[in-house]
Amino acid sequence: MNQTIDTIMQHRSIRQFTDQAIDAELLSSLLDCAIAASTSSFMQCVSIIRVTQSDTRQKLAHLAGGQPYVETAAEFLVFCADFNRHLQIHPEAQLGFTEQTLIGAVDAALMAQNCLLAAESMGLGGVYIGGLRNNPEAVADVLALPQHVIPLFGLCLGYPSQNPEIKPRLPQSIIVHQEQYQQVINQPELQNYDEEVREYYRTRTAGNKEMSWSEQITDALNKEARPFMKGFINSKGFSTK
Repeated sequence: MNQTIDTIMQHRSIRQFTDQAIDAELLSSLLDCAIAASTSSFMQCVSIIRVTQSDTRQKLAHLAGGQPYVETAAEFLVFCADFNRHLQIHPEAQLGFTEQTLIGAVDAALMAQNCLLAAESMGLGGVYIGGLRNNPEAVADVLALPQHVIPLFGLCLGYPSQNPEIKPRLPQSIIVHQEQYQQVINQPELQNYDEEVREYYRTRTAGNKEMSWSEQITDALNKEARPFMKGFINSKGFSTK
């Protein structure tokens, strides 16, 4: 349809990068694109930490579960929900509301997606690093995050040295609801999608992995999902009320 839509539809996570650096002017433009994202009530409650020192990258890669691309990507950015800035402006600010946590998470995701989409439009690739939440307290210490700032995820950026297949997404018939929530999932569509995902893994791994989407989420949701996060965000002054 147009170049923007083509770029969006060609998205895939990139985990292998060349040694080429990202020009300072281009990086600045990508960050401007991030900052231009929509923001709830003009709160602008996000901070981005650019991490360039190799020892810090190494620590974060380890804390994120041993993801080497955190070290090898040309750029690594950490997106944080940030109300510390607001507290400096207004020391009597009423903080700690769960709504503010949601606003911070939503705004950060919008900014990061703007940044990655702009990067992809310029021939770059990237991958989000939610693994930073494996050890949020240690990540906060490494990045010297004060009270009312929490790390949400990282973003690796660089020039791709791989061209992976596009991972199939759920069809509109399952995701898009008309007027009211569709109470029963469309089973034939789900079965078709499960087989598509199974074939994707089969092709991508040369037959070493065969798993449907339903099997994957069943495995993921049969175990705890970072149960320590509530205590951490509470300790940082988020979602206390």
